[in-house]
Amino acid sequence: MTSQHPTIGGLLRSLRARKGWTLKQMSQHSGIPLSTLSKVEHDRLTLTYDKLLQLSQRLNLRMSELFAEQDDATEPAVTARRSIGRIEDAIRVNTPNYDYYYLCPELRRKRMIPVLTRVRAKTIEEFGELVRHSGEEYIHVLEGRMEVHTEFYDPIVLEAGQSVYIDSNMGHAYIAAEGCDEVLLLGVCSSSDEQLMESLMTLHGEETIAQRAQGESAATRTTTKGKKASR
Repeated sequence: MTSQHPTIGGLLRSLRARKGWTLKQMSQHSGIPLSTLSKVEHDRLTLTYDKLLQLSQRLNLRMSELFAEQDDATEPAVTARRSIGRIEDAIRVNTPNYDYYYLCPELRRKRMIPVLTRVRAKTIEEFGELVRHSGEEYIHVLEGRMEVHTEFYDPIVLEAGQSVYIDSNMGHAYIAAEGCDEVLLLGVCSSSDEQLMESLMTLHGEETIAQRAQGESAATRTTTKGKKASR
């Protein structure tokens, strides 16, 4: 059954339609080859982070707007909006340390960013420099054992079912604890910054790839836990 949730290709196609551009005009404005855009719009190719950044800069859009459908209507006091978080509809980002699955990507101006994360880094040396971003975050361990490193506290180990709530402006890192190959986390990041999604994506670096998570073994493993993602 076809998903109602957007892909990057669908979002770009919608953006191009709103601007009234042909594929050639979109290529000229974005600096991305026409053949590449065509493949992306038909979901046969995804874009690397640097291409997504280039697109947002050339089109004068926030990165977060590339991951949301257009909604020009004024938001009512009671939005009554709802989104079902499914792993197959998530925006996936791969980094050397983590696999991220950004859930509910079709909602714009989210006050919270829900993320499933599969952690592979096993040492703080492997992870590298602690990360920082605006807002606060809540991290719940779904599978495995997680070692939490923060700027102002001693490291702690959390077991499955345990969680931590931190100030995200404080340097922090999550790694797999000793004897654990991988950890699956459910995180919720919150901030008054409307560009929180863009800030989080920027942390991933130019080598990352954002794509829909389809047919991945991670999806199967996650589903068994109730369909419950820096550097």
